[in-house]
Amino acid sequence: MIKVAVIEDDIPTSKQLKDWILAARPDLQVDQWFNRDDAEAAIAREDYALVTLDIELGRERHAGVAVINAINKTGRGTPVLVVSAMPAAIYRSIMKALDAWDYLQKTSFEEADFIETFLEILRAGRDRQTPAAAPASELALDPLRQSTPLWRGQRVNLPLTAQRILATLYQRRGEVVSYDELFAVVKSGRNRDNIRKHISTIREAFRELDADFDRIENVPMRGFRWTETGR
Repeated sequence: MIKVAVIEDDIPTSKQLKDWILAARPDLQVDQWFNRDDAEAAIAREDYALVTLDIELGRERHAGVAVINAINKTGRGTPVLVVSAMPAAIYRSIMKALDAWDYLQKTSFEEADFIETFLEILRAGRDRQTPAAAPASELALDPLRQSTPLWRGQRVNLPLTAQRILATLYQRRGEVVSYDELFAVVKSGRNRDNIRKHISTIREAFRELDADFDRIENVPMRGFRWTETGR
């Protein structure tokens, strides 16, 4: 049986996440852990297909960082979905510190959002492949694989939602991708401000690797466009 873990100190939230998972995938075994010590012990002995993780466990504000370090030490490459009350505006630092696959902020998502993200990560984690380099571009992209995207051979640290937006722009490179078309690839926050925040996150992630990155063009009142040569 495929095992997944819910690491969450709030018992009602833990139960809710477990119930959602089993409603979507009753074939899974869902282990629940409520503190860092029990979670780390379980990580050491179990080969989980996916872990959902809160950053703050009990009085330990950054217990999640320690747990993910324990996950990384196993060398199994277990994917992690962070579910935390910490503001989404700082999720990129969390992603970098935890090497997490995606981030959902508590109170800002519904069951459908969680399940869509959970199942997508579960599929990706169990079907991991190393992508072939893009022959005609500096970007190697496969939005369902955690080892990508790659920019000039370096990994771009992005959550899955931002990867989907990037993939949409890149697949339509040279064309304007409208806001309505981008709404179709986000799980929640289907408004222009949210799309612009995702675009800003993508640009910042690329510029951490390449200060001159300028491939995503803003087309006023219409949307965005990926250009192969920049502006």
